Amino acid sequence: MQLKSMKPAFALGLSLVAVSCASGNQVQVASTEEAKAQGVINPEIWPELPATPLDPAIEARIDAIMAKMTLEQKVGQTMQADSASVTPEDVKKYRLGSVLSGGNSAPGPLPYADTASWLEMADKYWEASTDPEGVEVAIPVIWGIDAVHGHANLLGATIFPHNVGLGAARDPDLIERIMAATARELVVSGHDWTFAPTLAVPRNDNWGRGYEGFSEDPEIVVSYSDRIVEGLQGTYGEADFMAPGKILSAAKHYIGDGATDYGRDQGDASISEEELRDIHAVGYLPALKAQVQTVMVSFSSWQNVKMTGNKALITDVLKDRLNFNGFVVSDWNAHGQIPGCSNTDCPEAFNAGIDMFMAPDSWRGLYESTLAHAKSGRIPMERLDDAVRRILRVKLQYGLFDRGAPSSRQDAGDVSLLANSEHRALAREAVRKSLVLLKNNESLLPLDPGKTVLVVGDGADSIAKASGGWTLSWQGGAHTNDEFPNGQSILSGIQEAVGAAGGTVIFDEDGTGNHAADVVIAVYGEDAYAEFQGDRPHLDFAVDSFDTNLLAGYQAAGTPVVSVFLSG
Repeated sequence: MQLKSMKPAFALGLSLVAVSCASGNQVQVASTEEAKAQGVINPEIWPELPATPLDPAIEARIDAIMAKMTLEQKVGQTMQADSASVTPEDVKKYRLGSVLSGGNSAPGPLPYADTASWLEMADKYWEASTDPEGVEVAIPVIWGIDAVHGHANLLGATIFPHNVGLGAARDPDLIERIMAATARELVVSGHDWTFAPTLAVPRNDNWGRGYEGFSEDPEIVVSYSDRIVEGLQGTYGEADFMAPGKILSAAKHYIGDGATDYGRDQGDASISEEELRDIHAVGYLPALKAQVQTVMVSFSSWQNVKMTGNKALITDVLKDRLNFNGFVVSDWNAHGQIPGCSNTDCPEAFNAGIDMFMAPDSWRGLYESTLAHAKSGRIPMERLDDAVRRILRVKLQYGLFDRGAPSSRQDAGDVSLLANSEHRALAREAVRKSLVLLKNNESLLPLDPGKTVLVVGDGADSIAKASGGWTLSWQGGAHTNDEFPNGQSILSGIQEAVGAAGGTVIFDEDGTGNHAADVVIAVYGEDAYAEFQGDRPHLDFAVDSFDTNLLAGYQAAGTPVVSVFLSG
């Protein structure tokens, strides 16, 4: 195929080294077929980013901290446990570096929680990590969550369109404003870190996570990636960088997660190195230039080598060639998929360049085995110290040591910031700009709101269905409208607009009633889903939830139909 995505790399002022260089020197590169057979990576043909100068004061502070750390503390810093599987006492005992809350791991009985509950939990982990008992130096924990389209596990927070919709908007300014609003709402609940942006370039629509990517066109991903990082973290070199109201960003899933064969989640991308570089890597370059502080490595493989164990791509390319000086985190127990590894034992991933293990429920066993490997030398002390230095660098650059307990920070607990008028207006703007008009036969749209409108379909009065996966829970969908206190369903919006114009709305969810109307609005589509449960063998719409044959009946009776299709 003809690749056109060399353009974004050059637009960033980068130079890609080809097989024949301008100087006439020949770079020795394996042929595409040979590389494909061997899974060989050639770092010299990848872009080279200039190294960002390190802050001498931060580096000196890291030296001072590490001089006081025990080996056990160092290993603890490389572990990230899920809040459903770790207590504050565990955080203190093992001196863990991070806690995350997975899509269903909120405090309390539900997969989401209110502000007070989140803050209470945040403070407990913070206090445990900063308790000086038994150590010369106590290091604060950072708390991460998947706020991938707004802080959607926080009751009452603003929910924005998923990335596929935001990509359709073609508006980098909008994306930066959305991320700034998301960061501000994350601070309300005490979180430090969101696992965003997803910089995948989905190339197969069967992939259930395709909606997490902005576009199959890498140029659109390139245009967004630095703006997302700046919205979340602030602009590097300016006063707002890591200022109050900003949080840490994670570029994910490095690399090629959108290229897997047949769109299989966590599958293998059997593409050439050149396609991996020119299509799937270019979105990371602006994010790295914007000083994204963390990079999350993909579950997936490239040419049958699991990314979590791919030293050439993590260390030789990302850290050495692209000069990334933050830290690299793995995905949810992804290290256990490396041949020879298990969820509780994987020096291969660490030696490949993973700095922090996302080991949600396996952290304890993984801590013990990693400590043993560090003592035996199987994990070199130089590699362990590099990982700890990178983690501390991010924590210090973020100002974590000086921020205080989460509840004491600026805007913490301020529920008036959640879905406030500014954020709601921003979300509505994003929805308008993300809509894709497929066709408008006979110029039916826009509709006259003063008419009688029949609304049908199971998506009309379901905020959860319209919001999709990663909303209040991991897979989303199974939530009632009263669980969205600041939300409005599509039906409610139609009723508001039509009522204001003097028209009439009739709602018949399954569409089986006999109603006289001037127009039908049918709101239906895919049920919500998230990773791997959304993978599909084909792209046909399954009509289990709504009988689309009804629409032909309306048309046959002379009633025009507008279809609003909800789709990942």
